[in-house]
Amino acid sequence: MRTLWTVSWLLVGLSGCDLIQQKLGLENPVVKAARLEAEGKAVGGGCRQSGRAIEDCYSIYSWLPKAAIYEGWRDMDGYMRENKLQTVEPQLPPPQPPGVKKKTRAPAAVETDAVAKDLPAAEPKAEQPPDKAH
Repeated sequence: MRTLWTVSWLLVGLSGCDLIQQKLGLENPVVKAARLEAEGKAVGGGCRQSGRAIEDCYSIYSWLPKAAIYEGWRDMDGYMRENKLQTVEPQLPPPQPPGVKKKTRAPAAVETDAVAKDLPAAEPKAEQPPDKAH
């Protein structure tokens, strides 16, 4: 009975933790929409500052609301025009959308075997006698 009581109190205590609820996928829809809206505006502003087209932003960040991306892009465009700011060229390639698998490289062992077949066999090295310590 004591164990059941302890476990129930732990569950009640942990159910209020937003981080745990988010990890479990139990995030409040209103909170999630607000978070995605803010992220969309930030991404849109970043895309405009880096000189990316709005269509590219939509395709790269397809999980974010388009309206939020557009609003952030438009706000940053106005800010940059008003303050006569130049675009900043991105140094890294755009991130992959979630669910897209990365390209896998060919295993190195296969490449070395193919190279080894083209090369003549190496001569075995002569064994050297161990050094004697005096």
